[in-house]
Amino acid sequence: MQRVQQIKKLGRQVQKGFTLIELMIVVAIIGILAAIAIPQYSDYTSRTRAAGAMTELAAVKTAVSMCYQELGAVAACAQGTNGIPTINLTRNITAVTATAAGVITVTTAATDSAGAALTIIDTPTYVANSNSLTWTNTGTSCTSADAASRAFKAGSGDC
Repeated sequence: MQRVQQIKKLGRQVQKGFTLIELMIVVAIIGILAAIAIPQYSDYTSRTRAAGAMTELAAVKTAVSMCYQELGAVAACAQGTNGIPTINLTRNITAVTATAAGVITVTTAATDSAGAALTIIDTPTYVANSNSLTWTNTGTSCTSADAASRAFKAGSGDC
């Protein structure tokens, strides 16, 4: 009788834990998701830093516009003079080239896919009969080879 009970106990044992193949499938799925997510995250952070740098330059662009309105030309609109503030280094702006004749040139923390820093070279242009300046960005943040994924899209960031 005891022997019959022991045999019944052995027959009712339930599998516990995961098999090796199940664990390998889970690891493969996580690897595939990571291979897709990491480059997408890098593109996202680069675009965010480029946009942040452009936002931080808004005050300088406004000051250049005011300088132009007061003096009638952008030639005297340089960083640190005529009310144009000095651009500080931030998390989004890693280097500042002098702002002269209204042209704002900075290196951003945004990078292309090769890791090179993207630049913003914002140049003001007077629009006749409108009393305003339009800005054109000719830096690598618009012209980089992978600008569509890493920096500004056409129509944004003064591109």
